Amino acid sequence: MAMQLSPEVPVGRPARFGCDDDASTPAGAATRRPIVGSVHSWDLSTGVDGPGTRFVTFLSGCPLTCLYCHNPDTWRMRNGKRTTADDVVAEAAKYTTFIRAAGGGATMSGGEPLLQPVFVGELLHRFKHELGLHTALDTSGFLGTRATDALLRDVDLVLLDIKSWDRDTYKKVTGRPLRPTLDFAHRLADLGKEVHVRFVLVPGLTDDPANIDGVASFAASLGNVSRVDVLPFHKLGEGKWQALDMNFTLRDTPAPTPAAVAGARAIFAAYGLNAI
Repeated sequence: MAMQLSPEVPVGRPARFGCDDDASTPAGAATRRPIVGSVHSWDLSTGVDGPGTRFVTFLSGCPLTCLYCHNPDTWRMRNGKRTTADDVVAEAAKYTTFIRAAGGGATMSGGEPLLQPVFVGELLHRFKHELGLHTALDTSGFLGTRATDALLRDVDLVLLDIKSWDRDTYKKVTGRPLRPTLDFAHRLADLGKEVHVRFVLVPGLTDDPANIDGVASFAASLGNVSRVDVLPFHKLGEGKWQALDMNFTLRDTPAPTPAAVAGARAIFAAYGLNAI
């Protein structure tokens, strides 16, 4: 169950959205407190946003327009709640004992977190160093150049969505080019940052064996991918598309069969990857 954070910002002090601030490090950001971002919601989840039970902050704003997105209500930053980093950390602090006992941590998700790098950098730094939590960044990698080395030092795990290997399919799915994601993946490998690759299996769109093989071969070449999540396409977000008066073009696309999912995982496993 998602729970909304307080949108209130302390009165009498200037507040800036993290995405608009030019501070590039947590220390630089700290000189402009309160750090404020656009937050969609927060939630406690288990098993889908990184290891263990996690405090997940969903940010608003995304440069991609994925055809199968189950949260299109996060695409526009202006639709989020103006929320201070102090508020988010205070909420997460309520659950730290439980989260640690469950082998979990804190995950920044979205939307696309790297659309607000200062806000995200502040939260990752404080989750890790104030609350002592394992940290994860859930990203498409398209805005990877916005992640400073300082931000990435406070990330224990990157959940990297590689939505297709075929460039035309990637553009069709996301509306954006693939190259920035691949560049970011190489950078994470150079830094030795642990990565879980996420791949959504969509019948008739991303399920071509050659496409899956391309993602698998690339992931295996990096040397820092400890897990691959093959995520079966679903239509749980279709109602949100309708509520927003948006055309859900995959309405007639079926979920992949168990055999198709198993086949995709087998392709990744053939490259020595731990495919879940």
